[in-house]
Amino acid sequence: ETYLLLVLADSNLPTGSFVASSGLESYFKHSFDVQEGKRDAAVLAFVRDSLASYARTALPFVAGAHRAVEALANTDVPDSNTASESHPPTLNSLAHCDLASTLTTLAALDALCEATMLNHVSRRASRAQGVALLTLYAKGLAPPTDGELLGGALDQYKLRVRREEAPGHLPVCWGALTAALGLPLARAVHLHLFLHARGLLSAAVRLNALGPYAAQQLLLHSVRPLVEGEAARGNEKHLSAADPALEDALDPITGPVNTWPLGEILAARHDLQHSRIFNS
Repeated sequence: ETYLLLVLADSNLPTGSFVASSGLESYFKHSFDVQEGKRDAAVLAFVRDSLASYARTALPFVAGAHRAVEALANTDVPDSNTASESHPPTLNSLAHCDLASTLTTLAALDALCEATMLNHVSRRASRAQGVALLTLYAKGLAPPTDGELLGGALDQYKLRVRREEAPGHLPVCWGALTAALGLPLARAVHLHLFLHARGLLSAAVRLNALGPYAAQQLLLHSVRPLVEGEAARGNEKHLSAADPALEDALDPITGPVNTWPLGEILAARHDLQHSRIFNS
């Protein structure tokens, strides 16, 4: 498990996150860092608000997708040696049924995730990173002994995304990928939030808002309690893997919510900048 965490935390993984600033570039272009000597504080304030809002928006979908794929991985298949003549083994039919159900659940979660994202810039960045994760699993992370269920589920879902039958958003694809790799949900949630925070600080360095040493200091000391606090709260947020119903989505306790309207406005204005270096 520790080794898997190290692999998934590798900044060299081709996930597309390097070109995303999650609204930070727009934040600076709109002069929210007005005091030159306090850019560290401005970046930390952005990370805090962005992380809190992202956790409440994305983690229900991470958890829902993770539970759906995890349930598929734990599917009980009748043993051909113990099956009676009156109840013959139906491996193919059971696998097909469970696979179809999982794909339907992922698509429903994905459609709901699309609806909760309020601007086209966030949707675009999330889709790009989501399909990159599915491609990464298929080409680089799937174990050689991967069976038809897990490998087939992610491959078929990637095909749906390519056909534009599903958007393939980052939280849903992250949940599915980590479940397929056997990473526990709590670890997947914690790592997902850490990567979001690290991506923001990496973007701040490339925007010349922070130096690399200052960014690492913030990540280790100031951002760590933020990530751990949101991860602890995030474990309480989920959408039902069996039935991601509308009433679950509208629940202010367990469903996805947005807590930072300013962040949405800044993200939506990203494409209006005269010049930009990030995709979001």
